[in-house]
Amino acid sequence: MGFALLLHVLAATVWVGGMFFALVCLRPAAAELDAALRTRLWAGVLTRFFPWVWLAVVVLLVTGLWMIFEVLGGMKAAGPHVHLMLGLGLVMMLLAGHVYFAPLKRLQHAVAASHWTDAGKRLHQIRILIAVNLALGIVVVALGSGGRYLFR
Repeated sequence: MGFALLLHVLAATVWVGGMFFALVCLRPAAAELDAALRTRLWAGVLTRFFPWVWLAVVVLLVTGLWMIFEVLGGMKAAGPHVHLMLGLGLVMMLLAGHVYFAPLKRLQHAVAASHWTDAGKRLHQIRILIAVNLALGIVVVALGSGGRYLFR
């Protein structure tokens, strides 16, 4: 259990921390750049971030389901915080998949074609979806760290 929990927490930290960094640190700093440089920067950052997101998704699913079924005794025995964590985590994964396969791909194509207005629109979509996912991620982290105490 200890190793699975360690991997689970590390994966969540990479994913949620990366989203926090992108929105709270990178976004304001990049806002000063012209549209071409800003959208190229974001396309490059997100392209490098998503392999880590996919690794985190796999680790979170494998370790989370292992802990549910091998340690906690299955979904029936798991507390409501675990059900919420799993449900919100799955929503986060679906949102990440949408960002990757739709607006990020469009952003990459717009940047490659030097269509800065379109790239800016795609970047705006991505920022909104990352903000939603970050909010969900913070809730999931709160459930994971203190949920069992909230649902006594």
